[in-house]
Amino acid sequence: MKLELRGHDERYVVEQSLMNLFPGEKPVYEPILPGDDIWAIVSLREEAARCHVTVELSFHGKALPYSYGCPLSGTDFEKEGQRRHAIGAAFFLAARALTGVTPPWGMLTGVRPDKPVTWALSEGKSPAQAQAMLENEYFVTSDRAALAVETGAQALRAARGLAPRDIAVYVGIPFCPTRCAYCSFVSQSVEKSFSLVPPYVDALVEEIRSGGKMVREQGLRCRAFYMGGGTPTTLTAEQMDRVLTAFEESFDRSACDEVTVEAGRPDTITAEKLAVLKAHGVDRVSVNPQTMEDHVLRAIGRRHTAAELSAAMELVAKYGFPHVNMDLIAGLPEDTPEGFRRSLDTCIAFGTDNVTVHTLALKKGSRILLEGLRIPSPESVAEMLDYAAPTLRAAGFAPYYLYRQKYMSGSFENIGWSRGGAQCLYNIYIMSELCSILSFGAGGSTKMVEPGTNHIERVFNLKYPKEYTERPEKGIANQAAFAAFYNNLDL
Repeated sequence: MKLELRGHDERYVVEQSLMNLFPGEKPVYEPILPGDDIWAIVSLREEAARCHVTVELSFHGKALPYSYGCPLSGTDFEKEGQRRHAIGAAFFLAARALTGVTPPWGMLTGVRPDKPVTWALSEGKSPAQAQAMLENEYFVTSDRAALAVETGAQALRAARGLAPRDIAVYVGIPFCPTRCAYCSFVSQSVEKSFSLVPPYVDALVEEIRSGGKMVREQGLRCRAFYMGGGTPTTLTAEQMDRVLTAFEESFDRSACDEVTVEAGRPDTITAEKLAVLKAHGVDRVSVNPQTMEDHVLRAIGRRHTAAELSAAMELVAKYGFPHVNMDLIAGLPEDTPEGFRRSLDTCIAFGTDNVTVHTLALKKGSRILLEGLRIPSPESVAEMLDYAAPTLRAAGFAPYYLYRQKYMSGSFENIGWSRGGAQCLYNIYIMSELCSILSFGAGGSTKMVEPGTNHIERVFNLKYPKEYTERPEKGIANQAAFAAFYNNLDL
């Protein structure tokens, strides 16, 4: 779509609505010529402490003018945000009127659609007022707005349990038995890169020990630990023991409320590995089938069956972990609403107290896009999610965190559901950006959060396991940046 911006240069906010309401259209900043059929002119003018936005929109023979205005008040920074919101709202409303499409999250396109709710609740607004804000200012549908109020309230509750120098720790294991069709993460197939694992574990242990020393010197407290991937249980029992021992010996666990390890695929779960997790006080494991349909498992490149998943869950149950999470993805290749319903019903029947329902995100570099695999329609995905919510609620689950990704099928969301008291705090901390996350391992993203503000800084570990093991100085530099961040705060 050709875009012409007059009186402003707010490309980002216009482009976000463009992707949301015109899938497949890309922004082009070229002159609009006679005969062009797909274009928009977005104009901004100001007068008498108000901004006025007009949108002229043309799309495949349909044309529409639209106007939107709002008052300007407060500081220059606040006025800038008000102008930006008006531009985004005008383009969104024009596109919605032209296409007849109402995205479930309205004009919200970011990762954390419930963050405005958490802010509103923390400022003293009631849940009803927060929901009305989402519906009236961001045009979110009433059901999604209500959902955001639930998860936003959980975030506020978690935030009130944190002290200014509390952090969470993430350890990344970027190895998997095979690469799933939907995956675009930097993860290595162990089949192809087995030789990388031992030196990776050596480097990871050293980074954890160094980071623990820095955390102690800064007087920080670890409140949650999460080992993810990839698939952490691709490591041997001895390797997992080394990593968890390094964490235990380097960090004070007295204030750490949870220790989570993604067990991931059933073909990596053994009694020996579960015994190691149990011995180290792991109180939450995540077993992630994504589907319980064998033909869908084959389509996404998994080398296990639903029966093997059931056997793995029986083994996990024998070790008595307090909390078990299972992940499902709505919209996988070859899946159907009926198949998704069977998968969800089976996961609930296992007795797990956490179920995370993801919506398929069509990621660049995934086999789904590269090979053109057949996926369910957005309508079918909506049918899956419409079944998930009432079914989980009837089984005693409630939503406690949510997030979105780019290119999600149907523009929906990922939701973490839990039974009472079983919420994974780490998930809330990271998705609601409530505290700093110190990350270890290849591809790790360390996030530094100034408590009570929107001031966030990030540093990144090297992406690939081989370069990560060969250049430990990058991790050391990231830890120095983390320490400097806290040295500069008045806490």
